[in-house]
Amino acid sequence: MRKVKVITDSTADIPAELVQELEISVVPLKVHLQGQTYLDGVDIRAEEFYKKLQEANELATTSQPSPIDFVETYRAAAKEGDVDLLSIHLSSAFSGTFQSALLAKSMVEEEFKVTVIDSKKASYAIGMIVVEVARSAKEGKSLDECVALVNRMIDEMGVYFMVDTLEYLQKGGRIGKASALVGSLLNIKPILSISENGEVFPLDKVRGKSKAEARVFELIREKAGDKGLAKAAVFHADRPEEAERWAERLRNEFAVEDVVITQIGPVVGAHVGPGTIAVVVLPA
Repeated sequence: MRKVKVITDSTADIPAELVQELEISVVPLKVHLQGQTYLDGVDIRAEEFYKKLQEANELATTSQPSPIDFVETYRAAAKEGDVDLLSIHLSSAFSGTFQSALLAKSMVEEEFKVTVIDSKKASYAIGMIVVEVARSAKEGKSLDECVALVNRMIDEMGVYFMVDTLEYLQKGGRIGKASALVGSLLNIKPILSISENGEVFPLDKVRGKSKAEARVFELIREKAGDKGLAKAAVFHADRPEEAERWAERLRNEFAVEDVVITQIGPVVGAHVGPGTIAVVVLPA
């Protein structure tokens, strides 16, 4: 029986122990800072990146993997024999990573088949999908079953995040300059999400951080409805204590036992900035 091999990119921000346990292949993006280029999660880890970013006098930039990077990963995975390759990636609205994966797919299509999916998500919102699909693959689920699970999770999950400053999103072209200026002057904390098209958009605007956090948990309650939550995770940019507190609230208020806490890696962190905290939930 054929098995499904899951491939993703480093922006999924999956904890290393889960990558290893579930045998997920990860293609790294690149981050550029102060004249140096690093492979995300390989040459530089999140903690080191945020330290360097705060010491730097410039913002970091990022770049996608080349199609050849994906070809090499696909060929290595295909060598396992009798495998269906399922490649799940960062929203195409944020990066050309998905396009690179599609090009790579076309370069190997005479050798073997690759299914490439645009997650329309970022960071551990991708990661949660990849982890659950990799678990299903280990249980012997077919490619069609795994693809159906990906699509269901993309449609049903809720993603909510707050940034410490709008500067990084504004300079990266994710929001307008006026929005960033008004937000910082009035201490307005936008609660952001990711649209069906995979783009960042403001769900709500609240004055003050504590009120913004309260609003995030209201939104989670609305998403959970009467059925509650099946899965939840917190991901953060250099805010471990705050992330742990959010995770504890999720455990207490929604009875979710296994709440994953993970760091937002260098590539996503370069665009949202230190101090960002986010939650992804999947209704039961």
